Amino acid sequence: MDPQQELFTELLLQLKKTEYDVYDTFLPPEDTPYPFIYLADSQQADRQTKGAVIGSVYQTIHVWHNNPRQRGTVSKMLLDIKKICYGLEHTAGYGWMIANVNQRILPDNTTKTPLLHGLLEVEFKFS
Repeated sequence: MDPQQELFTELLLQLKKTEYDVYDTFLPPEDTPYPFIYLADSQQADRQTKGAVIGSVYQTIHVWHNNPRQRGTVSKMLLDIKKICYGLEHTAGYGWMIANVNQRILPDNTTKTPLLHGLLEVEFKFS
């Protein structure tokens, strides 16, 4: 299996074990209860060595909450997600290590209801 797909599948399985609703591929319908996690886009950069393929997978993960006063909840959700990411060391075909994590919490006014948007951009190195 391709490294980014293997990582995406493992993250999805692990996130679904949490107390939060998790969506992937498409954002959920408008009437979906908040807060929720959205496992978004992946990017892979790799190179061939003499004996293996090594590289990075960049995974974007979003969190949305419909109560901007619940910043602590969004922050805790992001922390829980990061713990899962840091705990991921192996999948069936690859070894994984976190190289970088960028985290942001920002207001989102793309809907009628003001939202709070948490964003994680995680770089995983694989070998």
